[in-house]
Amino acid sequence: METLTSSHPLGDLENALNRMKKEHAGKAFHYAVPGLWGSPGGGGKAEIVDPFDYYIGAVRLAIEAVPSPGRSGARARRLSSAGEWTKDAVIYNMFVRTTSAFDHDGDGRLELPVNREGFRETGTFLKAIAMLPYIKRLGADTVHLLPITSIGHDGNKGTLGSPYAIRNPYEIDENLSEPLLGLDAKTEFRAFVEAAHRMGIRVVVEFAFRTAAKDADWVKEHPEWMYWIKESVALRDPEHQDESRYGSPLFTEKELEQIHLDVKEGRLGNLLPPHEVYRAFFTPPPDSASVKSEEGRYIGRLADGTGVRIPGAFADWPPDDNQPPWGDVTYLRMYTHPDFNYIGYNTIRMYDTRLTQAEYVNRPLWDRIVGIIPYYQSEFGIDGVMIDMGHALPMQLKAEIVAAARKKNPDFAFWDENFSITQKSREEGYNAVFGYLWVDEHHPEKMREFFTRLASEAFPIPFFGTPENHNTPRAASRPGGTTYARWALVMNSFLPAVPFIHSGYELAERYPINTGLDFTLDQIRQLPSERLPLFSEYGYDWLSTEEFTPFVSAVFSLRARYRTLIVDPSPRTFRILPADNPAVLAFARVSSGDGLRIGVVGNTDFHSGVSFRMHLETGKSTVTDLLHGEHLGVRDGALESTLGPGECIVFLY
Repeated sequence: METLTSSHPLGDLENALNRMKKEHAGKAFHYAVPGLWGSPGGGGKAEIVDPFDYYIGAVRLAIEAVPSPGRSGARARRLSSAGEWTKDAVIYNMFVRTTSAFDHDGDGRLELPVNREGFRETGTFLKAIAMLPYIKRLGADTVHLLPITSIGHDGNKGTLGSPYAIRNPYEIDENLSEPLLGLDAKTEFRAFVEAAHRMGIRVVVEFAFRTAAKDADWVKEHPEWMYWIKESVALRDPEHQDESRYGSPLFTEKELEQIHLDVKEGRLGNLLPPHEVYRAFFTPPPDSASVKSEEGRYIGRLADGTGVRIPGAFADWPPDDNQPPWGDVTYLRMYTHPDFNYIGYNTIRMYDTRLTQAEYVNRPLWDRIVGIIPYYQSEFGIDGVMIDMGHALPMQLKAEIVAAARKKNPDFAFWDENFSITQKSREEGYNAVFGYLWVDEHHPEKMREFFTRLASEAFPIPFFGTPENHNTPRAASRPGGTTYARWALVMNSFLPAVPFIHSGYELAERYPINTGLDFTLDQIRQLPSERLPLFSEYGYDWLSTEEFTPFVSAVFSLRARYRTLIVDPSPRTFRILPADNPAVLAFARVSSGDGLRIGVVGNTDFHSGVSFRMHLETGKSTVTDLLHGEHLGVRDGALESTLGPGECIVFLY
């Protein structure tokens, strides 16, 4: 048995657990965990465990996963450089606070900050360590964490605040630690990364470099890094168009047409600014000495005594976006031009070229931002980052961020939140983009168009294969429910895409984390921010009877068998298979080298079964469905079969 000294994070964690076990010897705890975390057959039930023995076992499992403490499984199997391992990855996305939350004492609620026995019921890094074998069992080899940095409080919409309301990007959210152990969140996060690496799992963390909490540490330290408005300015009700109050700038229809035309044609030298009444809300930054925290909000004083405060943010593009205002975050002021001291589309996204002159670069702020990733590389050993709102960062700043991280680790990965799949992201140093499959997937006609594109051109950069993320409706809440979610999993797993499981997907979760994308105004009204997991405590139904984790494991295992062909983006490898039934969507992955051909067929009718006939270039008389083991007849070169509602088949031919 390998023993780690306290110089190793997992050793620190194990020692703390052993101390607590000894301190509480003889005390009986009622502590339940999801059976699914422990074994493939554990779905639908909870297990009562001794909490210290349970987590000691999880830590020991990680410690014993590889023989050498100085060599991570993830690093040992590198096959490429500059983060290009991303194209071969299978990603499990965790919002630690929610993903690993559980009602451990069974009283029907998640108690804050801890339950009556002193344990945290919202998610922690300790519980995330216990979940690593489960994640690996699913077939994932990379964990993507939503932001884990410390959270501000000014403007919080719920009980815990948004992880994107970053108080200090150099600090970890202490609510992600287990307080009973007496370790800080940084120590527990180091242990999580070490455990993941030992199990052959990479760790990618999401960062928001463009925004900060309205009560961020930098507000007091560097008020010149922020935008400020007069304290007397009232907030606008988003339901009304009152320009005398603060909200996203209002434009006439004619102005919006002009703005869109100028941006489309690249005329950024004289963009239409927000109206004067809006710009007049904003002031120069106050002196740092005048900035005080008053009732949880920073207030500054100008030389003439005017009170000023930090304004909230809103969607950066388009100017008439219908997303609710982001009252818990503000935009960082990337440039110091005095004529552009306001938040507008032309100062935070489509930068006016008068603003971006070298002399107006907010260099101290840029340097602090550039240093964030190297800090996490040195302190925690992370393998990559997803950049939230990277499209809104100045190009020069993005280049500096990438260069600094790759200087420290040439194999470091960068993922772009961008929904466009373009060469531009590749040129900026990214290894993958989120892409737009999530918004097309539940529309069969759009999927046909997507397949046509795959068969005719090679995408310039890998994209994620998923029907959901933390800002969209859940796949199981779409028409077809769990049937649709399973269908999407199969389809995505054989596209030249990077499979991405947003945690809870495999449990058939229907409740969204946030309502940022693809929600109607009625849905947004029915799901106010304070009720959403992005802002308040929430736990997945880990006892769900609809969970389909064995199916996820089986599909990813099948994908792994043919991974080399599947990840190849060349249109030569992708062939559309026409069927005589319009409800049937099918394609093949074809290898020119060894003659391997994989057929993938799915029924887009999630309520009714269908029959179909499809021509195959094969001399075989039968093919075998690799998902279910059934033999399917081929007559005169044509496959004739039936599919149940949303059913998919995968076969070699």
